Amino acid sequence: KMARRWSRKVTIKDDTITSAAHLTLRQSLLPNLLVTTLFFLWGFAYGLLDVLNSHFQHHLSITPALSALLSTSYFGAYFLLPPTLSSYTLRRCGFRATFMLGLAIFSVGCLLFWPSGVYSSFGGFCGSMFVVGAGLATLETAADPFLSICGPPRYSEIRLNLAQAVQGVGSFVAPLLASRVFFGKGLEEQGGEGLKNVQWVYLGVAGFDVLLVGLFWVVPMVEVTDADMGLQEAQIGGTGREEVGPFRRQYNLFLAVWSQFCYVGAQVAVANYFINFCEEAGRDRATSSDLLAVGQGLYAFNRFLASGLLTIPAFKPRYMLAVYLALCFVFVTAAMNTAGTTSIAMLMLVLCFESCCFATIFTLGLRGLGRHTKMGGSLLVAAISGGMVFPPMMGAVVSARDAHTAMAIPMMGYILAFV
Repeated sequence: KMARRWSRKVTIKDDTITSAAHLTLRQSLLPNLLVTTLFFLWGFAYGLLDVLNSHFQHHLSITPALSALLSTSYFGAYFLLPPTLSSYTLRRCGFRATFMLGLAIFSVGCLLFWPSGVYSSFGGFCGSMFVVGAGLATLETAADPFLSICGPPRYSEIRLNLAQAVQGVGSFVAPLLASRVFFGKGLEEQGGEGLKNVQWVYLGVAGFDVLLVGLFWVVPMVEVTDADMGLQEAQIGGTGREEVGPFRRQYNLFLAVWSQFCYVGAQVAVANYFINFCEEAGRDRATSSDLLAVGQGLYAFNRFLASGLLTIPAFKPRYMLAVYLALCFVFVTAAMNTAGTTSIAMLMLVLCFESCCFATIFTLGLRGLGRHTKMGGSLLVAAISGGMVFPPMMGAVVSARDAHTAMAIPMMGYILAFV
């Protein structure tokens, strides 16, 4: 029996029709809950990225523009991995194998933080961030489409928004932990001590990743294939056969990829320079980190709220997306043109209304793709690479002018995503 357990088959061909084609809401709960635990991991990693960005500017004496290389490294992996290795693994081996591969790469990236911290090497941290991003991009290539398609289609936006809310909790905890434990008042002058604390945390995350790899190996996991999605699309259409057309004609998907690229670029740019913005408004670095945590808390809370609203028929996903993106534009414009506490409050409202945008763009983009679902999901995850384009532009404006003026960069991103 033990031999059979360790010889578990973790791959599946994509032309196989499985029981997942007819999953009920109850049957989809356990696999969706298991995958949702992964969202906390990259929420935590992303939350730390914003704090590290600000701290490196201070401790390593680098400019805001140069510190944007951290985001470029992290999100550059999203540009490279999803359309290539991650997508190939997902289509050839299935979701379980892709989850395990992503966790393995992520754990290697976390371990690389140790030598980077020992030598206080900014280049080393950028390299570590790239490997961490590669692992998370691989995870997200599987996790986002899995939650979108595992279960009844009418609940796809709700499932992904709830999981993204859990990610928001991770993004809330990370800056709070950083301001209290890593770079607190006693350690702010001893930057090396703060970096050592970061090393230990990433070492712990690497150990947790290894445990999750074992968990995904042992726990029974639903596989959703392209054949399943083709069958589901035929049933939705009521024709008995799939009629989604060739991939090159999936214009809704391509528009979603454009929107996702611009939105994520704007979101990352705001978060990366939130602390700089607060310091300009008269707050110290530790207080600014706390305020970022509060903003991320609002972000997570509003994701839960948006998930609840989406259960009401009157709140259609496309209307929610339009309203939330419009409010992001309104409040970031207000933040640019005010000062002090008022400007900080306006920027925190931007974080609040970013909440449901990513998940809603993603699920709307996957609608009706049928057998193209996995490839479409890979492109939508690759669109997260907008986070490597917008922050360097914003960092250049912060260095040349100030963070308030630089908010014109994410404002442009929200407009382009809305269009």
